Amino acid sequence: MHANPEHEDTLSDNTLHLSVPLIHEVDTTITGVVSPTSFVYGDSVDAARFVQMDNMQCFFQPLNYTFQVINNGPSRLPGSTVHILLPNRLGSSGAEMLHVQETVVGQEKGNCTYHRNPTPCTIPQDQESIFHTIFAFFTKSGRKVVDCERPGRSCLIITCLLSSLAKEESRSIDVRILLNTEILKKDTSSVIQFVTRGSVMVDTNLRAVEVSNGLSEHTTVVFEALHNMEPRGYVVGWIIAISLLVGILIFLLLAVLLWKIGFFRRRYKEIIEAEKNRKDSDESWDWVQKSQ
Repeated sequence: MHANPEHEDTLSDNTLHLSVPLIHEVDTTITGVVSPTSFVYGDSVDAARFVQMDNMQCFFQPLNYTFQVINNGPSRLPGSTVHILLPNRLGSSGAEMLHVQETVVGQEKGNCTYHRNPTPCTIPQDQESIFHTIFAFFTKSGRKVVDCERPGRSCLIITCLLSSLAKEESRSIDVRILLNTEILKKDTSSVIQFVTRGSVMVDTNLRAVEVSNGLSEHTTVVFEALHNMEPRGYVVGWIIAISLLVGILIFLLLAVLLWKIGFFRRRYKEIIEAEKNRKDSDESWDWVQKSQ
């Protein structure tokens, strides 16, 4: 290292520029809740429990999600991204069930984007026979879990970009959603469990990193749709009609079996006359004994 000696009187006009990269070390976490946590659906459920959109026949179940993003420090979080994954179909194909009404970021310090459902009201058509419908009612399975992490599941993804968060500061994300219950009625499960997942990621382009062994950046929110297990009116009618038909067939079968074994061929007239003759003989014998 070489340096040029300089007198102390001339050091006041010297400057030194240092470039030090700034790293924001943070411990972020996310929590979530949904309301309601469960609801009952079915053809006989009171329609007043659900909501309808203008000029639409579908009945929707409203769902309100609230997510909280928290920065536990030790530094300020310059920016973050939140991903919310909601199961949007009961299977790998079919109509979309969810319709996002509104997303609100607390203090208006962020914005969310998502794919809008172009046809929120879809009523699946009955293509099965009445016998298939009756069979499906009596063979309803227990629980179906609809989770975005399972292969082949279609999900609605909501992406929210949040502005900076100071240490120990939190920010809320409110999501209002409508669930099309007409699609649920066609499913053969008695309980459908919906698993929603949320995650927060720091913006590495803003020189932010997560501390090691910090809190989880993921959360899981679950709600359940419960079928009331009451069949439709026409299904009840068909069940009664089929039960009567089966009862008549069983009665006819028993009648044929009794006829085959000769139950209806018994000589009732001969038995009655023989019994009458026996009684007359007994009476005559009694008279003879009395006269002696």
